[in-house]
Amino acid sequence: MYDFSKVVITSSPHIKSKEDTQSIMLDVLLALVPSLCVSTYVFGFRAILMTAVSIIACMVFEAVYDKIVGKENTIMDLSAAVTGALLAFVCPVTLPYWMLIIGDGVAIIIAKCLFGGLGKNFINPALAGRAFLLASWPVAMTTWVAARGEVGLFSTADAVSVATPMAILKGSAEGDLPSVASMFLGLCGGSMGEVSAIALLIGGIYLIVRKVITIHIPAAYILTVAVLTLLFPSGDLGHVQSMLYNVLGGGLLLGAFFMATDYSTTPVSKKGQIVFGIGCGLLTVMIRFFGGYPEGVCYSILLMNTTVWLIDKYTRPTKFGAPAKQKKEG
Repeated sequence: MYDFSKVVITSSPHIKSKEDTQSIMLDVLLALVPSLCVSTYVFGFRAILMTAVSIIACMVFEAVYDKIVGKENTIMDLSAAVTGALLAFVCPVTLPYWMLIIGDGVAIIIAKCLFGGLGKNFINPALAGRAFLLASWPVAMTTWVAARGEVGLFSTADAVSVATPMAILKGSAEGDLPSVASMFLGLCGGSMGEVSAIALLIGGIYLIVRKVITIHIPAAYILTVAVLTLLFPSGDLGHVQSMLYNVLGGGLLLGAFFMATDYSTTPVSKKGQIVFGIGCGLLTVMIRFFGGYPEGVCYSILLMNTTVWLIDKYTRPTKFGAPAKQKKEG
């Protein structure tokens, strides 16, 4: 007979996994590599330098903060590196490095560390950093360069400015819309995180296959935008064209796969994640159609981040075997 006196009883959770924060964040960084490769082809080596500067700055800010408050150094979990990469991906490649570094500081110190660090922040740090940069330096944050334009490593004076597809679609900038094929492959202007739809799809599928994320939020988010823009086309475009431009253009795919799926700032349950994704999609379309900005992904995700507590409250699963009254209250 088994000696139950040797059984060690511990608190939950009892499920163990080989995955840890570092391995998950490493998968996210690997998923961004296809987009970085396309961005390097489109914008030159400044794309790599921008990403490297942002990653290093975020890791330094977190290390310094940990040192000041006496916490264990957490930079090796690579969460700061992911924040740095994502912030670089949502900024113009011509953004001065010092501005990007300030955005990194806001993302890491204000949006993440001051709330207790990884897992305790309630908004996505990279998007918080972008929102701060857009409010502080709107011209620099909305100056984009043409695909295959000359962008120097340390000087962008010779770069040729171009309007993004979303700005042209909204009518806030003049220019010819690039073809759907160009947007899919990555031959149009914009940030590193929006020039190539196929590269982002490859990265998103990799994260799903690796079970780093689930399909619920990306599918709900993208399908909501697709359905709304199919039913209510933009400008003079046909229904299908409107849907394709709105799905492939802007930061929708980057936001859906890499930012709206952040563990700390999204609902826990599958039902809650679907609600969250639909909410992001609704807000994105509303901002794109009726707001002052041609792009709405950043603010839609940040706004939905603030509702996660409410979504979790009404979509949390009930305990197995709970009485009917408790299920109803849950």
